[in-house]
Amino acid sequence: MNLWLDEILATDGVGETWQQQAIEAALADRLRAKAFGITPENVNEVIKERSHLLKSVFPAFSQFCQTTFQLEPHKMLQVLWDLWLPLGIKLASQRQQLKRPLIQGILGGQGTGKTTMCKILSLILNQLGYRTGSLSLDDLYKTYSDRLLLTQEDPRLIWRGPPGTHDVDLGLNVLDQIRQLQSSVMFPRFDKSAFGGAGDRTTSDIVTGVDIVLFEGWFVGVRPIDPDLFDTAPPPIVTDEDKAFARDINFRLHNYLPLWERLDSLIVLYPTDYRCSLEWRKQAEQQMIAAGKSGMSNAEIEQFVNYFWRSLHPELFIKPLVKDATVVDLVIEIHADHSFGAVYCDRAKLFH
Repeated sequence: MNLWLDEILATDGVGETWQQQAIEAALADRLRAKAFGITPENVNEVIKERSHLLKSVFPAFSQFCQTTFQLEPHKMLQVLWDLWLPLGIKLASQRQQLKRPLIQGILGGQGTGKTTMCKILSLILNQLGYRTGSLSLDDLYKTYSDRLLLTQEDPRLIWRGPPGTHDVDLGLNVLDQIRQLQSSVMFPRFDKSAFGGAGDRTTSDIVTGVDIVLFEGWFVGVRPIDPDLFDTAPPPIVTDEDKAFARDINFRLHNYLPLWERLDSLIVLYPTDYRCSLEWRKQAEQQMIAAGKSGMSNAEIEQFVNYFWRSLHPELFIKPLVKDATVVDLVIEIHADHSFGAVYCDRAKLFH
């Protein structure tokens, strides 16, 4: 970890030597600097602003690290400095320019850290004077009874999650109320433990005076693709039945486009290898079993993950999306060990 981060926390500011190191580090990663609007002309001001924010947010961040991860907060200090603080500042700036609540989409699969990022961004934005509301695509699931009817209509929808299992109109209603500056909005919530794990709606949260909505989910912002692409789809889309299922799910994505149109911005948490999500799911289930809770076996996990890959395969839907700067505003790469890789807003333009 860079020693100047410790100095910022320990003193009223950062010394001249460390200031120069912080400046050089901020400009060294050209992709990240461009993504966060850092230039040689404004870098001094950027470091100053971020230093003040680091000091003010660190007590709450420290408590979050200790209670949520049982981690020494200094171990996460570098990622706080390099990623979460500038991202929080970027969202605050976007909100300021909009003059109305910002709807920030966050797309990320299993284990990419969507929930963690939303919680940390909420801490940072609160320190900057902005009230956030978190909404998950999971909160928009159809009721238990509606999904029973759905599985009778289409027995292939054996798990909640894919397009078709959500109440899109409910999401539109919530986001439109936010955009129309309604002072009090009911955020739907979903209890995944209800009905033996099948899940059902639960009591909504009343959210007042929200400035920024963090709307996250495993296919938030994902667009339908050319159905012909399923003719040469990667595994586990293998059989004719697999391809027919993938095409039908792709068609259902059209119903979500009005919801994506309400997004002001889209961030993608992008694993450098989509297959990481299978290992991450296995790790999570093993931790649950070790803690005395029930969890799936490796064979059950593989069946579960393959089902979602058959419905919206990351190579077909996510990989092309991150290259589309007209849809995606920021890409954050995730390595197999959960560490962050490249952060960029338009990789192609930077080198052309």
